[in-house]
Amino acid sequence: MTLLAPASRARRAALPVALCAGLTVVLTACAGEEPDPDAGTNGVGKLSATAIEAKARAAAGAATAVRLSGTLVSKGGTYELNMRLNRTGAAGSVVTKTSTFELLRVGDTLYLKADADFWASDDDSGGEKDDSGEEAADKLDDKYVKVPQDDPSYKQLRGFTEMNVLLNGLLELHGDVVKGDRSKIGGVRTIKVAGGAKGEGGTLDVSLEGTPYPLQFARGGGAGLVILSDWNKAVPLTEPSKDETLDYGRELPRTSD
Repeated sequence: MTLLAPASRARRAALPVALCAGLTVVLTACAGEEPDPDAGTNGVGKLSATAIEAKARAAAGAATAVRLSGTLVSKGGTYELNMRLNRTGAAGSVVTKTSTFELLRVGDTLYLKADADFWASDDDSGGEKDDSGEEAADKLDDKYVKVPQDDPSYKQLRGFTEMNVLLNGLLELHGDVVKGDRSKIGGVRTIKVAGGAKGEGGTLDVSLEGTPYPLQFARGGGAGLVILSDWNKAVPLTEPSKDETLDYGRELPRTSD
């Protein structure tokens, strides 16, 4: 009979113990530990609700550009927006219940472009339409019209092109801010923060990947839902050529809801 050296006997005895210990660790990990939901994220999900909101607002405030698309309900009117905005201007479209038009702002210069029906509606007083009015509307069809700064519509229309105004109005949660569930917006992981337990003061989805930008905002009371994307992506803004521009020559039509 061959006798094992003391060192060999020790190694053979230790092997089953090591295997059992390793198996115990694996089984314990599988049975008792859940995956970390914040693994691979920017860590914002670990913060308090108010801290997450502050991070999102700070990220938006430091951004140079954004795309905003969705629906807003304001004073009984519904507006569908698809605007690309930066700190000095914007370009995009606005749809209301009765009209559709495009806006382009370069600095303080604001242009509006709409179809013939939009311009013709300004002459519709319930009676027969004037042939000259229809002719003017046809000429204005799909042309840029410069909005005079003293025109009553200028301030209203410019509001759709102001990045600061839109973001400050959209990203405000009302009530006690609470942290909600994790979700995904456009394939990007997010964490929800809400105003009130049921989101009655609005619900904000904040990115868990990279910079904690706000990616979606649902206004309380069903007052609209907007998607925020293309953060910091350049927005090319150039004034239209003379061939693309016509003068309306009087006060612009009001953009009713």
